[in-house]
Order: sequence, then C-alpha cells, then structure tokens
Amino acid sequence: MRKARIAVLGAGWWGAQVYIPSLLADPTVDLVAVNRRDPAALKEITDRFGIARGYTDYRELLLAERPDGVVIVSPHTVHHAHAMAALEAGAHVLIDKPMATSAVQAREIVSNAAEKGLQIIVPYGWNFKDFTRTAADLMRRHQIGEVRHIVCQMASPTEDLFGGEGLIETKDHMFQPNRDTWADPANAGGYGWGQLSHALGLMYALVDAAPVEVYAIAGKSPAGVDWYDAATLRLSNGATAVLSGASTVPKHCGYQVDIRIFGSEGMLLIDVERERMELRRKDGRDTVLDIPKGQGAYACIEPTQRLAQICLGTATRSEAPGIIGQRAVETLDAMYRSIASGKPEPAA
Repeated sequence: MRKARIAVLGAGWWGAQVYIPSLLADPTVDLVAVNRRDPAALKEITDRFGIARGYTDYRELLLAERPDGVVIVSPHTVHHAHAMAALEAGAHVLIDKPMATSAVQAREIVSNAAEKGLQIIVPYGWNFKDFTRTAADLMRRHQIGEVRHIVCQMASPTEDLFGGEGLIETKDHMFQPNRDTWADPANAGGYGWGQLSHALGLMYALVDAAPVEVYAIAGKSPAGVDWYDAATLRLSNGATAVLSGASTVPKHCGYQVDIRIFGSEGMLLIDVERERMELRRKDGRDTVLDIPKGQGAYACIEPTQRLAQICLGTATRSEAPGIIGQRAVETLDAMYRSIASGKPEPAA
C-alpha cells in the first residue's frame, strides 16, 4: 500500500504533543522527516519518536526529502515562509492557525497553491466534527436563507498563556509553548491570532462571504497583547457580524465557541461547550441534532488524516481549505489594525 510521505516543519510544543503522534498513528502515513532549528530539541524529538531523519534547515529537508505533504507547526510569523517553500517543493500543506499574520501573506499562499494545483488545510479542529460538518452542509443548501447577521464568540482558559506566564497544563509536556509566539505583541502574540482564529475558521466554513470592514477594540494583558477582543464586521454579502474573544475562562471550565447565524428564513446555532447544533426555520421545519456527550471537546487528529488523504488522492471533502484560513487572517489583520488606529479598517 502506498503511503503519504509527510514531513513536519517547525516541530515545537504542539507539533510534538499532537501532530507527530497523530501522523505516526496513521497507517497511511510515512513520517519521513522533521525540522527544528534547535539541534538539541531536534535530537530529542527524533529519539523520542524514532524518526529517521531530522533537519535544522527546512529548505534542506524539502530539497532532500521531496515530501507529498508538509505539516507546518512553526511560530505564527514564519508560517508564510514555510508554506511558500513547501508549495514550491510541490507539497500539499497543513498550516497551523493562523495560516499567516497578514492578509497579503495569506492571499499569496492561497494563490500560489491554486497556481500549482496543490491544497491547503488549516487545522481548525472543530470544523472536522460531525455536527459542524452537518451544519456546513445545511448552510450550503441555504436552509436559513440569506445570511444577514452573525454572532461569533470564543472564550478559553488561556489567561496565563497570553499573560506571558506559559500554560500551566503543559508543564508535563515534552515542550512548552514559546512565550515569544503567544505573548509578544511584536510576534503576532495575543488572543486573536492565538485563539479567536479557531472561531473564525468555523464561522467562515459556515458562511461563504469575505470580510470587508472591521472595527475593533481590545483589553490588554500584562504582556501587552490582547486578552479580550470586541469587533464588528461587514461582510461581502452585506451581512453584519459581532466578534468576541476572551482568554480568562477559569481553568476548571472548558472552551467556549458559540456561533449564531441569522438569515432571512431562520437561524443556525452551534455551541460546542453545551454540544448543541440547532437550525430553526420560520416555517417550523427545524433540524436539531442529538450530539453524543463529549463530541464538543477539541481534537486535532482528523486534519492530519485529511492531509494524508489529499496526498493519496482519496479525500472526499475539505473542511478547512485555504480560502477559509485566508478570510480568518483578513479579519484578524483588519481587527488588529483597527485596535491600533481606533477606526474602522478595510479587510479586502
């Protein structure tokens, strides 16, 4: 059986904790090599997981290995460089969110992939849940009519991460999150880039429209990055949207993602915390799913499986293609510019 030859670029905390174990557990994948700049950390990864080849230079890896697919799990600010190099090497790419840290970079990645006939996956874990796939299918069939307004809220127990103190629950992990990635305002740190991108990835999987204009304000952490985000959006279909993010959920509570979409014929609700998916129509022909307990919990295994299927030509759908990641980045780019300028900023 032919296997998908996949490499990992920028393997740090999340790569070692999630993506590498997921790839090694997949019988359709041959994890051919891993990249990390720090030689000692790279050796620790190759020894721990039994990976034959490790490279401190990602360009050398791409040239030597010519993988079918590449998982990019490097710091946010180098996603663009890694993605462009992987696409130039002819690989499909899974780019951890956010896929880039500017709208220009995101559009360039998506355009380059399209020109080369390659695919992009952004691993928004909730997009790959059965109940969110059902919701996306219902929205594609226009079951609530014309989309007019959206409320998109996300909150999580990440106060310490964006406060510059690290993430307490990772203390026993192989590596810990890098403060420079998550809590440095000069390196795209903050709740928007680090967490709100998840909710936007799901929102844009449900609503096929691009952001046009964003007006936003933020509440800052002691590290100087956003702990809280509040934004209003205008979308290309004329719809309005309200976006909210908060990092200070108590640690004993779970993640919150709540999206409500109001249309001309009804509304759709997804609430991952309470595990609800309800489509309510004005004519009473509702769709309410009975979601098994625990299905709302975050997981990020299916995205790597989907990358392998794309490499092998067996994928039947893509829950988080590049255009969704692009729209999320366009929104966040405009949001941060608006926070800085104090006025509405264009996203397109």
